[in-house]
Amino acid sequence: MKTRIEIDTKTFVRFWLVVIGFGLVALAIYSARTALIIIGAAAFLAIALSKPVNRITRLLPSKSRALSTALAYVAVLAVLGVVVFLVIPPIIGQTVKFAQNVPSLVDSAYKQYSGANDFINQYQLQPQVDKVVASIKDGATQFASSLGSILVNSIGSLLSTITSTILVLVLAFLMLVEGPTWLNRLWSIYADKNRVDYHRQLLQRMYNVVTGYVIGQLSVSAIAGSVAGIAVFVLSLSFSVPSDLAIPSAVIVLVSSLVPLFGAMIGALLVSTVLALNSVTAAIIFIIFFILYQQVEANYISPKIQSKRIDLSALMILISVTIGIYLFGIAGGIISIPTAGCIKVIAEDYFARVRKNKLAEK
Repeated sequence: MKTRIEIDTKTFVRFWLVVIGFGLVALAIYSARTALIIIGAAAFLAIALSKPVNRITRLLPSKSRALSTALAYVAVLAVLGVVVFLVIPPIIGQTVKFAQNVPSLVDSAYKQYSGANDFINQYQLQPQVDKVVASIKDGATQFASSLGSILVNSIGSLLSTITSTILVLVLAFLMLVEGPTWLNRLWSIYADKNRVDYHRQLLQRMYNVVTGYVIGQLSVSAIAGSVAGIAVFVLSLSFSVPSDLAIPSAVIVLVSSLVPLFGAMIGALLVSTVLALNSVTAAIIFIIFFILYQQVEANYISPKIQSKRIDLSALMILISVTIGIYLFGIAGGIISIPTAGCIKVIAEDYFARVRKNKLAEK
C-alpha cells in the first residue's frame, strides 16, 4: 500500500526559505567571526570587571562610573604591562643564548661519542658527518643573527593583535560605562512589572554564572601559576636553571590556565621547553611534577573552588570548550564554559515554565 503525501506550494516555499535563511545566518556569523570574537571578548571583560567597577563607584565621592571604569582599566593595563615585562625578555634571552651555544654543544656531543666515531671511520662517513655538523652550526648561528629580522617580520601580526586588544578594551570600557543606562532603557520598555522582575532575576542568574566562573578560574589559575613558579625556583637550586625564570614560568602557566581543561598543560609544556634549553633533566622533572599537580587540581582544587558556580558535567564542559576553540580560537575556549552555563540557565528556566504550564492545565 502506497501512501501519497501532498505538500502545497506555499508550505514548500516556506520550508526552503527557512532553510536558506538559517544557512545565510550561519554564513554571516562565520564571515563575521573575527568581529564577533572581539565583541564577545569585550562583553566578557566588561562582565568580569563589572563587580570591581561597581564597588569603586560606590566608594568614590563623585559616584562617577566613568572614573571608576578608568581606575579599573589602569589596574588591568598595569597587570598586562607586568606580564609582558616579566615574560618576553627572559624567553628571548634564553632562546638567543641557546642558539649561540648550539655550536659548542654540537662539538661537545660529537667528541663524547667515541663509539659513533669508530662507526663513522669504519664506513668512511666522516665527510658527510662534517657537513651535517657544519650545517647545524651555521643554522644556529644564522638563527641567532637573524632573530632581529624575524621579530621585524612578525611585527605585522603583532600590530594586528595590539589593534584588536585596543578595540576590545575600548568596547569593554564603553559597555561598562553605558551598560546600566542601556539596561534601564530595556526595563523601561516592559509594561508588566511581574515580567520585568522575572527577566531581571533570569539575567541576574546568568550574570552570577559568568562572574562566579571568572573568579573561580582566576583563583585556580593563580594557584597553578604559583605552583609552577615555585617548582622552577626549586629546580634552579639543583640544576643549571636561572632562578629568574621562576616568575615568567608562573605567569605563563597562569595565563594559559585561563583556557579550561588543557590550557595549564600547554603552559607547562612551554615552560618545560624553556627549561630544556638549560637542563633537560630539570625539564623532565618539571613536566612529571606538573602532571601530578594536575591530578590534584582536577580532583580537589578545581571542584572545591568551582563547585556550584557553573554546575556543568565534564562531558558538557568538554563539548563547549571544543566548539568554542574550533569556532573562535583561544578566546572561544575561554568564554565557552560561562556561555554554556548561561545557556543551561535559560534551558532550565524554559523547561521549568513548560512543566508549570502543564501542571496548570491539569
